[in-house]
Amino acid sequence: MPTYTVHEPPPRKSEAMSAPERFVFVRDGFYVWAFLLAPLWLLWRRLWLAFAIYLLVNAALGLGLMLIGAAPGVKFFASLLVGLLVGFEASTIWRRKLAWKKWKTLGFVVGDDAETAERRFYAEWAKRTGEKPVATPTAPAPQYSAPVRNGPPSPSDVIGLFPEPGA
Repeated sequence: MPTYTVHEPPPRKSEAMSAPERFVFVRDGFYVWAFLLAPLWLLWRRLWLAFAIYLLVNAALGLGLMLIGAAPGVKFFASLLVGLLVGFEASTIWRRKLAWKKWKTLGFVVGDDAETAERRFYAEWAKRTGEKPVATPTAPAPQYSAPVRNGPPSPSDVIGLFPEPGA
């Protein structure tokens, strides 16, 4: 199951506390889109410094491989390794940006997906802060009734795997 870290932004000037709607959940693990489209993913998350470093590393790597006359396969492999590094470290890069912007890490939560993790976190957070969580409608519990039997049991009634009663 994926693990998410929960980050709270600093309160705005008119707020005493940050609104829970502004909390950010960052999943641990490999980010496929950061691996496949690293520059676009970095720009989408507004990770400007990481984007600049990515460009510098790629430029230096490309220039260095060009100067030594590396084969195209080596250039592709080097680019693949840089993409893998970004894919594996994407969550760490994102968390560091949040920490640099003075976001507070509230903890972590485990869930199958982001929605489940959010529900778990907010349910526990509401208990700790004393707020009453918003109740989600639930289906009524099924009610089972005992089977109705007409008359006493007959001698041919068989319970279990035995072919005859009493065997």
